[in-house]
Amino acid sequence: MDGPDYYIPAAALGVALAFKLPGTLRDWRDPLLRSVCALLVLAACTFFFAAPPTIAAVNRLTGVANFSAPLVYCILTAFSASCLVLLVNWRGGPPQETRRVSVRWVVGYGVVVVLLIVLFLLGEAPEERLRDLDTHYATTPYIREMIVLYLIAHSVAAVGMTALCWRWSLQVRGWLRGGLVVIVFGSLFNLAYGVSKFTAVFARWAGHDWDALSTLAAPPLASVGALLSAIGFVLPLVGQRLSDTWHDWAAYRQLGTLWRELRAASAPGTPTVRISFFSPVELRVTQRESDIHDGLLQLDPYFDHGLRASAYEEAVADGAEPREAQAVADAAMVAAALRSRAADPEGEIISSAQAYTSEAAQGPRDLVRMSLALRHSPVVAAVRVRAARSESGIR
Repeated sequence: MDGPDYYIPAAALGVALAFKLPGTLRDWRDPLLRSVCALLVLAACTFFFAAPPTIAAVNRLTGVANFSAPLVYCILTAFSASCLVLLVNWRGGPPQETRRVSVRWVVGYGVVVVLLIVLFLLGEAPEERLRDLDTHYATTPYIREMIVLYLIAHSVAAVGMTALCWRWSLQVRGWLRGGLVVIVFGSLFNLAYGVSKFTAVFARWAGHDWDALSTLAAPPLASVGALLSAIGFVLPLVGQRLSDTWHDWAAYRQLGTLWRELRAASAPGTPTVRISFFSPVELRVTQRESDIHDGLLQLDPYFDHGLRASAYEEAVADGAEPREAQAVADAAMVAAALRSRAADPEGEIISSAQAYTSEAAQGPRDLVRMSLALRHSPVVAAVRVRAARSESGIR
């Protein structure tokens, strides 16, 4: 693997961090958001500092041969800890217990980081090795222990993540399950990285040369594993946000039929609130629902509750569920009221002025059902035809 193979994933993770950072700064007290940002930072740093050009540059700048080795090992160890801490915060539970477990992981892996530095300082690695340090110094005192220690820490995290995420994925659904499955695959790649490295090191101890496992097979496994783990943690957060936005836009669009008919029938001079082009979709849905409620209030004197009851019975007879039948009945009553108001622009009340108390006006989902029924329901279409005939008969 060359420099671009490391720098491109690092840049992708940096972009993901840039999208998450504003929300994290607004709610810095949220440990989950902090953990996500820490994971993205460490994952990006792992790719960046593990690239051979960066390794050579760091060694040159520090003037210490193989200074990048403990640096990369420490970053990779910290990344493993961040995965475990994020999983603990993601899983949730009593705040004190979550904080206690997180602190244990941080302290444990913090000790590993300190030991890695100490072992490097005690050992001797004078010859710079950009790609094969693990196997080249596999038998060197202290450097050998440093290599084994970071591989153990990384493998323990990979095994723990695989087991915990797989067990959790069997209990959940949706985006969360998808993210957990991706993390499981990422952890398996990380575990394969550890196995490859261990095998090459053990082979050196036995006097064999299996260095290709460490220099050729392990780096791609580590890159894919780190990238998949980061994606798995971010996927449920981003996916849920995109899903919510999609549903909001769908609701906004589906409310259009009811909103347009009520706005067209509103009294002249009715004030309107203009929404900015850049307004979030949640605000657009709220404003559209508010306009619909205002229109329903204006139509209230024209509502024929007897017609609504008969439309409900007709919808039920056609096989509609109670909630759907209620929306059809409300839409039928609105359609008839719109015709009545158009025929009675002077405002003569044709029905008892009872308050509109239908549950359909209480929530956006029911309003969406009303809007869809207003457009597609054969019961509503029949009511429109009967209302038009009645109007012609009166004339």
